[in-house]
Amino acid sequence: MDTEQDRCRLVLIAPEIADMKTQEKAIADALRGGDVASVILPQYGETAEAFQKRAELIVPMIQNYEAAAIIAGDTRVAGRAKADGIHVEGGVEALADAMDRFSPRMIVGGSGPKDRHHALELGELNPDYVFFGKLDGDTHPQTHPRNLELGEWWASMVEIPCIVMAGSEPASVIEAALTWAEFVAVGKAVFSAPGGPAGMVAQINAALDEKAPRFDY
Repeated sequence: MDTEQDRCRLVLIAPEIADMKTQEKAIADALRGGDVASVILPQYGETAEAFQKRAELIVPMIQNYEAAAIIAGDTRVAGRAKADGIHVEGGVEALADAMDRFSPRMIVGGSGPKDRHHALELGELNPDYVFFGKLDGDTHPQTHPRNLELGEWWASMVEIPCIVMAGSEPASVIEAALTWAEFVAVGKAVFSAPGGPAGMVAQINAALDEKAPRFDY
């Protein structure tokens, strides 16, 4: 996940689809649409064995599109599937354990801070990113106000990159980008798009080219 970039980039949250081939196709379609920094593949309650089979199919495909494949779930699956990174949802202790075991050879990111204090606790561990929101948090059209507030505060204060979870409407990506976050995460906005994932990724990237703030390194 390159942070030396002109503007924020997209992070895709893989949709929950039982058939792994169908899920793989949906993700591949999205990646064909244009620039994507990474794809987070959640375990969605699947057994470790089933999730490993899924990851072994999907991780190489993501990497073939030059995006980082990040596993949210069983860390053993991440290693066995040769993923690029691990997304940790279990709080400070879980993130500290993952950092000890996998950083710096893998991307390790933490998520779920509900306030500034918790965000700074995660930041003290120096992860590769902090994620504001939940992976399935795009339940409303707009970005959750707390994610916007925390993302804007973090981006103005802390050098560690952040990801802000957008809402279910494509316009929410611009809303999230205006926080100056390095990355904006999208799920339903892409994978439930009437015209398909590829067209929506292209559309969102074009909107970011036009409207996202430009970083000055």
